[in-house]
Amino acid sequence: MTSLPKNWITEGLIDFEYKKYQLLAYLQETNKHFNAMKLYPVLAELIDHYRDLNELKSGKKELTSLFPKTLDSIDFQNGKLNYQSKVNEDGIMKELSMITEFALPKITSKIEEGKTIYDFVEGQLEFEPVGIVPIYNQEGYILMSRDKKQDIHAFRYKSSLLHFAGEKFRSISMWLVGVFQRSLVNTLEKIKMELVREIKELPNPATWRIHSQKEFPIEETLVPISKRLLLKSVTV
Repeated sequence: MTSLPKNWITEGLIDFEYKKYQLLAYLQETNKHFNAMKLYPVLAELIDHYRDLNELKSGKKELTSLFPKTLDSIDFQNGKLNYQSKVNEDGIMKELSMITEFALPKITSKIEEGKTIYDFVEGQLEFEPVGIVPIYNQEGYILMSRDKKQDIHAFRYKSSLLHFAGEKFRSISMWLVGVFQRSLVNTLEKIKMELVREIKELPNPATWRIHSQKEFPIEETLVPISKRLLLKSVTV
């Protein structure tokens, strides 16, 4: 996929027409992913770009810190390195303003499109426990299935509590541990017991079923949405 660097607006040639072309090429690529119902990492990248542009527009970032600089002199007495901007800052402020004003509504519209797809996919999912959920449910399994597929993808998950800037955040990590074949005999409960026998460190795991009525991409769509569903159900 054609990517858009984090500092794309200040990197390289700072020219409205060039940046406009660069942005539109990127958004065209995001269309291909959204048309294929692939949400991530595209949606997360769009949100990051929106935040960066909005901060630039509102003046919360020091624009000059983003411009490329060269070493101008060394202040040995105070132990400082003095840098000089490689660009004429006054001459490009108008270009940056035009680029920002053009890009923000385009990216906002694309984010809304991604959120619409997200809500649609989530509405097609069935999420429920397999058996009794134990008191400790910060680790366990997700058994993921899709209507027209016989494969059941078994993921192991783990919930973690992160501390950042004095705040606490929960995160979910997921990784594939096996692919099983669905049948009248090979039930979800039987698959759960097989996982217990194979992975002995989780003798009584919390296990969840996520079933999709449609054939959405697993890694790009079902896994990230499953993580958000888990965050609503897993206790700290």
